Amino acid sequence: MSARILVVDDVPANVKLLEARLSAEYFDVLTASNGTEALEICARAECDIILLDVMMPDMDGFEVCRRLKSNPATHFIPVVMVTALDSPADRNRGLEAGADDFLTKPVSDVVLIARVRSLTRLKMMTDELRMRAITSLEIGMQTPERSAIADKGTGGRILLVDDRPSSYEKLAPILSAEHTVDVEINPSEALFHAAEGNYDLLIVSLDLNNFDGLRLCSQARSLERTRHVPILAIADPENSTRLLRGLEIGVNDYLLRPIDKTELLARARTQIRRRRYTDHLRDNVQNSIEMAITDALTGLHNRRYMESHLATLAEQASIRGKPLALMILDIDYFKSINDNYGHDAGDDVLREFAVRVRKSIRGIDLACRYGGEEFVIVMPETDLHVAGMVAERLRRSIAGEPFAIHKGTKRIEVTISIGLTTLERKGEAVADVLKRADTALYRAKHDGRNRVVSAAA
Repeated sequence: MSARILVVDDVPANVKLLEARLSAEYFDVLTASNGTEALEICARAECDIILLDVMMPDMDGFEVCRRLKSNPATHFIPVVMVTALDSPADRNRGLEAGADDFLTKPVSDVVLIARVRSLTRLKMMTDELRMRAITSLEIGMQTPERSAIADKGTGGRILLVDDRPSSYEKLAPILSAEHTVDVEINPSEALFHAAEGNYDLLIVSLDLNNFDGLRLCSQARSLERTRHVPILAIADPENSTRLLRGLEIGVNDYLLRPIDKTELLARARTQIRRRRYTDHLRDNVQNSIEMAITDALTGLHNRRYMESHLATLAEQASIRGKPLALMILDIDYFKSINDNYGHDAGDDVLREFAVRVRKSIRGIDLACRYGGEEFVIVMPETDLHVAGMVAERLRRSIAGEPFAIHKGTKRIEVTISIGLTTLERKGEAVADVLKRADTALYRAKHDGRNRVVSAAA
């Protein structure tokens, strides 16, 4: 797993030592001797993870971290503070500044590499989501970076899995000061509880009685509904080796007992902020996909989606020997609606038309806005006779009740013309099917509109 690691330290010997350790694990290593240089490198997006010293002459590591985490262009880069400072106050100050971890020198090679690998996996996942979400900016959706920076990481939903009263009776009240906390004392039920609870963070004790806490963490990572929920593991100091194993299987962060109250809250906030940020990225990706295939005004699929999906439906119908019907619908005299009542009224008609279309077809049918006031409906496993009945029912639905426009202050009559056909032969080009339906539509309009005309297969 290769990644670009930026080592920031003003002591050359420290830089060389970290560089040698990381290079031996096949990481690419960049170096900076002060905070200003580090910020410049990060601004150019040249690193994946930052190992940051605290005590530096021009700008200390706390300030460097704060600047990185307050900048939308760099806030998602994981930061690990590696320093000789070892007091709880220094550790909490680093976490409050936004650091993902705080390691005290001398750091063992095993701990360092395990943490870097864990954060590398996290960074690669975030980068992939960010790359996919770039499209959302191009289509006008809001980027989640600024909301992520403003997020304090409070108000989350936490599931604490711990079967020792002496432990959870102390931890739950601390966490409840900032979050909603559920305690699960039965580890066997924890996975089901986690899957149903829509949690922002799982906190799992690795010192459970007669149950392997690491197995629970592994199961949470393999289950679809909990795969992206961050996990904070808690263990006694003698179980530090198991914690490192936990990082390998997907644990996001850890704490050793005795638990410092401030550090627990800081690490919980960090994980919840990151969860919300990645959720926003996933939502943007999903919304981008939906917007790419959906007509914004009507909510029906757009022409691009129809043309690709129609080919698939036609191929499936041919393979299975099933009928496939297709109709093209056109709103009669739509131009006059826009001319007489305005384009806002035309939009009202299109939206209501889409609602009535959805009510008239089945879930397996494909309804698309083909362009302007033209629509296409594709009906798998439907012959010409049944499709004709559906088309006629839809025609009556449109003509039978006036359409409300101008926020309901006025109602106008609307009718449609429909051209209907079916797949003619196995392997027939979908362009030929569309053309035949379009010809039938032309006949419907020529014959007086507000009617259904079929092109016999």
